[in-house]
Amino acid sequence: MTLAAGSRLGPYEITGLLGAGGMGEVYRAKDPRLGREVAIKVLPASLSQDADRLKRFEQEARAAGVLNHPNITAVYDLGTNASDGAPYIVTELLEGETLRSRLGAGPLPVRKATDYAIQIAKGLAAAHEKGIVHRDLKPENLFVTKDGRLKILDFGLAKLKSEKDGEQQTDLRTISGTEPGVVLGTMGYMSPEQVRGKPADRRSDLFSFGTILYEMLSGQRAFRGDTAADTITAILTKEPPDLSQANKDIHPGIDRIVRHCLEKNPEERFESARDVAFDLEALSGVSGSTTGAVAAAGGEARRRTRWTVPVFAAILVALAAGAAGGLLAGRRLTERSPVSFRQLTFRRGPIQSARFAPDGETIIYTAAWDGRPMELFTTRLDSPESRPFGLTGAEVLSIASTGEMAVSLSRRTYSGFARIGTLSRLGMTGGGAPKDIRDDVEYADWSPDGRDLAIVRDAGGKSQLEFPIGKALYASPGWLSHPRVSPSGDAVAVIEHPTVDDDGGYVLLVDRSGQTKKLTDDFASILGLSWSRKGDEVWFTASRVGFNRFVHAASRSGKVRVLAVATGGMTMEDVSRTGKVLLSQDKARQGLVAYGPGLDKERDLSWLDWSLVDSISRDGTTILFDESGEGGGPGYSTYARKMDGSPAIRLGEGSAQALSPDGKLALAIVHPSSNPKVVIYPIGAGDPKFLETPGLAVQAAAWLPDGNRLLLAANEAGRGVRIYLYELASQKVHALTPEGYRFAASGAGVSPDGRVVAVFGPDRKPYLYPLEGGEPTPLAIDAKWLPVGWSDDGISLFVRQRGQTPAQVNRFDLKTGALSPWRSLMPGDSAGVTTIGAVRITPDGKAYAYSYLRNLADLYVVEGLE
Repeated sequence: MTLAAGSRLGPYEITGLLGAGGMGEVYRAKDPRLGREVAIKVLPASLSQDADRLKRFEQEARAAGVLNHPNITAVYDLGTNASDGAPYIVTELLEGETLRSRLGAGPLPVRKATDYAIQIAKGLAAAHEKGIVHRDLKPENLFVTKDGRLKILDFGLAKLKSEKDGEQQTDLRTISGTEPGVVLGTMGYMSPEQVRGKPADRRSDLFSFGTILYEMLSGQRAFRGDTAADTITAILTKEPPDLSQANKDIHPGIDRIVRHCLEKNPEERFESARDVAFDLEALSGVSGSTTGAVAAAGGEARRRTRWTVPVFAAILVALAAGAAGGLLAGRRLTERSPVSFRQLTFRRGPIQSARFAPDGETIIYTAAWDGRPMELFTTRLDSPESRPFGLTGAEVLSIASTGEMAVSLSRRTYSGFARIGTLSRLGMTGGGAPKDIRDDVEYADWSPDGRDLAIVRDAGGKSQLEFPIGKALYASPGWLSHPRVSPSGDAVAVIEHPTVDDDGGYVLLVDRSGQTKKLTDDFASILGLSWSRKGDEVWFTASRVGFNRFVHAASRSGKVRVLAVATGGMTMEDVSRTGKVLLSQDKARQGLVAYGPGLDKERDLSWLDWSLVDSISRDGTTILFDESGEGGGPGYSTYARKMDGSPAIRLGEGSAQALSPDGKLALAIVHPSSNPKVVIYPIGAGDPKFLETPGLAVQAAAWLPDGNRLLLAANEAGRGVRIYLYELASQKVHALTPEGYRFAASGAGVSPDGRVVAVFGPDRKPYLYPLEGGEPTPLAIDAKWLPVGWSDDGISLFVRQRGQTPAQVNRFDLKTGALSPWRSLMPGDSAGVTTIGAVRITPDGKAYAYSYLRNLADLYVVEGLE
């Protein structure tokens, strides 16, 4: 029965009909008690006896009633019509139009679509954190108010977590709750698991979110067929056309976010709506031709200020943020003192570290300017000039309150991102020679009183935190970086990277008794850490995807918030006692160069922004590499590419490992939720195959020459890394080596006859380890040489010098111990090239590929971050 204007429903006065749908009629009404207008949804009396409809209606009320978020329609009341028993729900009255109506005019401008998407993602995040999944997200259920606020409507299909601890969630995937295979949702916006009638979780909402963002940007539905069956087929098997075909102004980063939401496998989508909102905020205001920063939310403050400074500095001023995951509103910019900054360095090259002296005005930093070796420099805040400190090949690690420095001498890269050297102490005045303390130290930090040092060093294949030196507090099978002692001296904050050769990880707090607490969840890249001025937070730089690290703060209780957002990789260097912050900004890219059949010179085969070569086929025609930066997305991406320069082929998610002996398959490691899985991708047609490695966290993988067995470098819980043999046919796995053994050249260290593998032992020295049993044979070669592959006759190894740029590659004769030069590797354009990374060579020596890192950095001092 339709309610007439002027009639009453409970205490509410009906003023008109707004609309009707499958779940009831919606009226405009007035609440005379509060003098406000409301919307009332009424389930028709003829349907109120339908148990399923009634259950869904009540579910909507319960689900929405526990939510309180600006992007979710507010629920005020729930009641029953006294005349016919029909239930009703009272919500806020919205003025505007549905997103479906807005899309009737075509695609939205990129900035507007991004703004709406951020609001949707934040509303979903609030619901998901309450255990509520929408499951019917579509433009009809999204409302745009007249002031530009986007509201999520209709939680009638939501799945609500039980309010009682220990009870399972209520599963409403079928209409009755008992009939399997009956799906809920709207065709075209449903996730693959929904159309299959399987349970839906928050990742199903993220798929629907992806379809909506795609439609807002392109004006076309992501999945649409002539029939329902065609639409289902598209959802399950097809990818929507590239967004760039519809709008060339769409930034590639936004396209990657959409693609990541639309992954067919829920495991491969974003982990949370909050992550989606975070990444969209990082890209908001960025167009296809823009290389600058994210626009701040406070447009008024942005218009009042005329910036005449470098992009990075403008970003820091505009984007200093005070709330987790958000950007600073214009109102807050006017309430705080403005963020100020000063660029301190102006030369070309990388910066490795920087620290404030006790006076807070003097800075010691490590850099390699204009192609010269690393050395220490000093500068002051009141001067744009830097002068050499007089110590080359060194890196400043910490400066004590007494003015004494902890420096690393003969600093060198020894594994992935980790550097190692001799820990020494030296006065800031530079008088006298450094006093050596301990060899093979990665990082160090002084205690507040300047008496003790916390260090990170390699200990038998594990990365070990000691404080003071000699007292082990914590050991990681991955690697630890950037330890900083708290101002009270009661704990050490350190970054733990679970995977060797990877800079992803989280902030860990370790107290003096060795008790640990994880302060953050996992980040894709996290480097740089310091305590805040007050000592109540750990400030660090990290990114959810790629290397665009933002400045974050984590409290001791584990609450994380964003302080500043920018493009380019920021690294937290230090925080002074007065709150000044030292940040370095990296403009880094990893490229890939190759030489092979039919080429008369090296060819740059860099694909996206962080191309790392992992394998080369025996015939020298194909390379396997991964993209671990912004382009690779969360979890990285594995690619194969022909030497002829034809486009790269994305094989799937994960870090690439090795091509099979016949070149038809590729090994990769996928890292979902820090639980690495080995996958075999076909180079051509076929499906990927995930391998079962229960209890093992695999870090590297290689083929044996027979193509039927693998070698895995992995660790079990609480144990160090060792090498395992994996039988593909039986899926059996057993350990080959004791703890502490790693591949010397991942994917390239197995001899041609499959009898030995080149490894590094617990002492970090090279060995040949027999795969059929027996003791390892030390290689009679200086530890500075790194094996990178075998010759086809099996009697010599290709070796290169660690950390040397250009990279000198020699042949090492296993019988005579003789070294003979083979080739020096360096890109033709060597500007800013700091590192030659992985090198892969065919056994006949006629083809090769290598990666290089080009890094240009600037140092900034920032004030006003809070």
